[in-house]
Amino acid sequence: MAFVRHFLIAVQFFTRIPVTGRLADWVGFSPAMLRASAAHFPGVGWVVGLPTAAVFAAVWWWLPAQPAAPWVAALLSTVFSVLLTGAFHEDGLADLADGLGGSSNRERALEIMKDSRIGSFGAIALVLALFSKVAVLALIAQSGGALVAAVALFAGHVTSRLMPLFVIHTMQHVGDTPSSKSKPLAESIGRGALAVGVLWWALAMGLVVALLPSVRWAQAVLGALLGLLWMGRLLRRRLQGFTGDGLGATQQVSEIAFLFALSLSLPAAAP
Repeated sequence: MAFVRHFLIAVQFFTRIPVTGRLADWVGFSPAMLRASAAHFPGVGWVVGLPTAAVFAAVWWWLPAQPAAPWVAALLSTVFSVLLTGAFHEDGLADLADGLGGSSNRERALEIMKDSRIGSFGAIALVLALFSKVAVLALIAQSGGALVAAVALFAGHVTSRLMPLFVIHTMQHVGDTPSSKSKPLAESIGRGALAVGVLWWALAMGLVVALLPSVRWAQAVLGALLGLLWMGRLLRRRLQGFTGDGLGATQQVSEIAFLFALSLSLPAAAP
């Protein structure tokens, strides 16, 4: 039952889905349990990805044969995912952009990232990220159809949430560690936790490949891995490690890279 408890803590930590009352009493909480819950980050991708894909499909069904259907479905499903997660990872991306864009000095950049106010660099990064997700998802829908787009949404949410685990496993946590919300997650991510995360991801990709075997999912995963490598290099070069904001940014970049790489593998949409 520890597996279920750790999974529910991850859901509570990474989404706005409440775990309250008797369920919360049963689950319990401790820093050690929070560390263990990090292994289920890709599992949270299931919780976010499945209903988000359902929203996309429902909007598409509601607007059949409409030229704007791909864009409306992409926009509303993106809004839904942001509401479901409380913009948790988007906030990390914005904070990292503010810090790295605001100063080339490592210590000053870390200081800027602690400021809860959003700056110019953060706002630009946030707008570009959200627009990129909507645009690429609409392109996938136009080229591959609603089913491919909906399944890609699910797969992208799961895959992108695996990538931060590699960052935690291979890099050092930096910043104001005593008050950092990511420190409990960063203290102990071993091979066992990483294996659990990979299992969540493998189950999702197995389902996706079985459903749509002709789609080049390997190319999409490669895109996410390239996003991970780019973010890892950036964090090492600028911060000599990672912060919670860096993990959120890694998830966002990996998700966009996954969808973008998949879009490149699909035939061009008819004019």
